[in-house]
Amino acid sequence: MNPQTPQTVLDPRYSDDKAGPVPWSAAEARLAAAEVFWLTTVRPDGRPHVTPLIAVWSEGALHFCTGPDERKARNLEANTSVVLTTGTPALDEGFDLVVEGEAARVTDEDRLAALAGAWVEKYGEDWRFEVRDGAFRGDGGTALVFAVAPRTAFGFAKGDPFGQTRWRF
Repeated sequence: MNPQTPQTVLDPRYSDDKAGPVPWSAAEARLAAAEVFWLTTVRPDGRPHVTPLIAVWSEGALHFCTGPDERKARNLEANTSVVLTTGTPALDEGFDLVVEGEAARVTDEDRLAALAGAWVEKYGEDWRFEVRDGAFRGDGGTALVFAVAPRTAFGFAKGDPFGQTRWRF
């Protein structure tokens, strides 16, 4: 995946007069540091499915893994459109991020090996995976790995000043 420089816009409808657009580099740093994300996929009947998971930011994309029989994996077979969100539960402080894009399966074993190392670096030894047959293998069995390069992302600064930044790729 090739990281791109997005068009960055502050939405004045949802921003304090003192707010300015947040640079994409600041959003990337927050995506890399965030520990928990919420993934939204679409069920075959059109209903949304939301679940928390962990993810790694690498080479311009968020990466997550899931068992092949889990609801999110089955949803992605029919519809690859996803949204990943992360942030803070506070109303008046912090920064929330929403990343919209398409989930693409990662099967290249060299890339998977690098991602497996990134999982351990970020989340510790409990998240060590072997790479085999185009997937992660761990104590829980097989895990398919997906990459989501942002198509559009939103950042919500909470507190003083509050603001909404949109990044389009």
